[in-house]
Amino acid sequence: MKKTLLATAFVGLGLPTAAMADCGEVSIAEMNWASGQIITRITEFLMVQGYGCDVTVVPSATTTAITSLAENNEPDIVPELWVNSAPAYFDLEAEGKLVKASDVFAEGGSENWWVPDYLVAAHPELATIEGVLANPDLVGGRFHNCPDGWGCRIANDNLVKAFDFDGKGMEVFNHGSGETLAATMAAAYENQEPWFGYYWGPTAVLGRYNMVAVDMGPYDAEIHACNQTQDCAAPQISAYPAAPVLTVVTSDFAERNPDVFELVSNISFGTQELSNLLAWQKDNKASAEEATVHFLTTNQDTWKSWINEGAATKLGAIFK
Repeated sequence: MKKTLLATAFVGLGLPTAAMADCGEVSIAEMNWASGQIITRITEFLMVQGYGCDVTVVPSATTTAITSLAENNEPDIVPELWVNSAPAYFDLEAEGKLVKASDVFAEGGSENWWVPDYLVAAHPELATIEGVLANPDLVGGRFHNCPDGWGCRIANDNLVKAFDFDGKGMEVFNHGSGETLAATMAAAYENQEPWFGYYWGPTAVLGRYNMVAVDMGPYDAEIHACNQTQDCAAPQISAYPAAPVLTVVTSDFAERNPDVFELVSNISFGTQELSNLLAWQKDNKASAEEATVHFLTTNQDTWKSWINEGAATKLGAIFK
């Protein structure tokens, strides 16, 4: 029933189905993960229905998008570019080929160590890493670590040494996949059991469960840089930084289409806001398009603040 209603809403809202010509042709990357797909579809909808763009969506990923921008100066728009994983972006920006439109994640992408809120409510000391390591039994005596091959695994392994987990009686469980890492958090929360481990956001699991980021102390750029390398000679304590996650556009596009550049410069999501949307998508087994409809119908004040007066008039005919 839910999927039928969503399909009806999808058609009723007139999501992009035909080319329009007011702003000309625009190409936009669609990253191959859930949040990237939703952000692209929201942006596409607003460009087509509000600004009359003829939009081509280009399946992409971080490295693919940067390579295409460097070699072909396209696509015009790349939402959700994690620039820490794409250092070539900074060279292209310095050369004047790319322009940052927005921090599409307002607070940046988050990487943290987490415990459930009910544990902190019962034991406030667990809000800090010192409290966690002084009371390992309260969190189940286990740290849920990243799988092999993930960048966070290297940093976590070095932090485990720096915090002396072994000496504090904290076992480290290295997960075989991201799915099992998320599944243990979900199972623990639903059963109100202890859990302590790494996760990142915005993600569906952090939208569904109220987790508390453990205070790991201050962030130190030099220490964190060492902790990210497998051969870090002396791992030390540093929190994870917020990861810049941007929407970028080619300089050519920004110059020839300032109205749409202004639009994409305004599109930004709070971490919890997007995590909640991802959780809704997963709970409803919804497509990116269906999640887009859900966002557009339930967050009208948000997206209406992104668009100009002309687009508001056009979109007002759809959202009555």
